[in-house]
Amino acid sequence: MGIRVAVAGASGYAGGELLRLLAGHPEFELVAATAHRQAGQPLDAVHPQLTGLDLVLAETDPGRLAEADLVFLALPHGESAAIAAQLPAAVRVVDLGADHRLVDGDAWASYYGGPHAGAWTYGLPELPGQRERIAAATRVANTGCYAATIILALAPLIAAGAAQPADVVVVAASGTSGAGRAAKPHLLASEVMGDLSPYRVGAHQHVPEIKQATGATGLSFTPVLAPMPRGILATVTALPAREVDPRTVLAEAYADDPFVHLLPEGRWPHTAATLGGNSCHLQATVDTDSGRLIVVAALDNLGKGAAGQAVQNANLMFGLPETTGLSSWGVTR
Repeated sequence: MGIRVAVAGASGYAGGELLRLLAGHPEFELVAATAHRQAGQPLDAVHPQLTGLDLVLAETDPGRLAEADLVFLALPHGESAAIAAQLPAAVRVVDLGADHRLVDGDAWASYYGGPHAGAWTYGLPELPGQRERIAAATRVANTGCYAATIILALAPLIAAGAAQPADVVVVAASGTSGAGRAAKPHLLASEVMGDLSPYRVGAHQHVPEIKQATGATGLSFTPVLAPMPRGILATVTALPAREVDPRTVLAEAYADDPFVHLLPEGRWPHTAATLGGNSCHLQATVDTDSGRLIVVAALDNLGKGAAGQAVQNANLMFGLPETTGLSSWGVTR
């Protein structure tokens, strides 16, 4: 018998991708998938891509979830903490929501509102020393999708003293699945197709998470909704702190990482290349006019930005190779 796994919030996009990955995982045995409004429906009625996975979505009951060895919480922001608090300490939990990412309660109140549930071990293995912390943890807070993209591009530059932390500018485009599955007029295909639109300009909720993980002290972030289902492309720029080749810094930082790839010089990331995989593609240069360091990063917001990252963290928590059940390679569109 394998490691028993339950997924709360299985009807959403991240939950569906998580189920797909778990169905092919050699060590995790999916024993429960729960939802709210769609509880009682066969799984393949909600996720047709999972036809053949014989499950019925159950109500999100902490008692049912507690029967598993590992619980993934793929719930809307603000809903994970109450469920997690009712799970036994022996049950390992990976939260794909934001409830436990931030250390600073004031930052939580400012960007999310409501009571701060406290910080868990932050789930980005590629940060220095973080693999060991995740492996020792029973509660892990998965990264945000934008945050994962930007942190992987920026953190090594600040850590190496190559970039000034006080002046970081990011423009990043994301597919519509990043907004969740709830029906919203501005996400209708007729509204999104043929259009690019910024949103939450100057106040996106991932800003404090990015600053916390990278050491950035000044961050201007403009997110853009792109007419595609999934994927993130982020352009990160910062003033140099010393004369440096940013590619060298990134190459040294990720030399042994299985899922972060610095592309050959001159080849730039694009979202389609990461679709369906757990990889992040990076490229870097120095702007010839301004002298700013530029890093472009691409990943699948439902893969390395959510479900794939969650499985990677869970692998570490159970002493498995972090690549178990995951692929670095994308799929053909």
